[in-house]
Amino acid sequence: MPVLAVGVGEKRGSPQFIFETHHTVSFSAVTDTDTNNRHQNMPTQAWLPIVLLIGSNVFMTFAWYGHLRYKAAPLVTAILVSWLIALPEYILQVPANRYGHGYYSAVQLKTLQEIITLGVFCVFSVTYLGEAIRWNHLAAFVLIVAAAYLMFLPTPSAP
Repeated sequence: MPVLAVGVGEKRGSPQFIFETHHTVSFSAVTDTDTNNRHQNMPTQAWLPIVLLIGSNVFMTFAWYGHLRYKAAPLVTAILVSWLIALPEYILQVPANRYGHGYYSAVQLKTLQEIITLGVFCVFSVTYLGEAIRWNHLAAFVLIVAAAYLMFLPTPSAP
């Protein structure tokens, strides 16, 4: 199973971000040929779950926190509307996990989901709720991302 190995390397004098053991993306001048080759290197099973998780997290964030702008609405209404918003979230979440499992482990999928959730929530909090993100929130987010990095380190082979 491919493993996400995050790091920086050098290839032909240009810095690279290493996505996994055999797939790299160069940050040098990009041509159409480079872009096409890069997309061929990252299989659908790698990027599709991430796209679906982003979509599902947008819906779930609105389902869980969108009602906070409408505190005058009855609680039962907030619950029912939240359930209706959560349905599309499940329509995206379940396929994300199905398509991604095998390329990613279940633990890696959950870690990706949590990182995406925090990113989506930060944008939601600022744009929809009008709440500021402070330096300590960002510092905590960086630590969680660092924890996710550890989740994707390759495991040593058994002797």
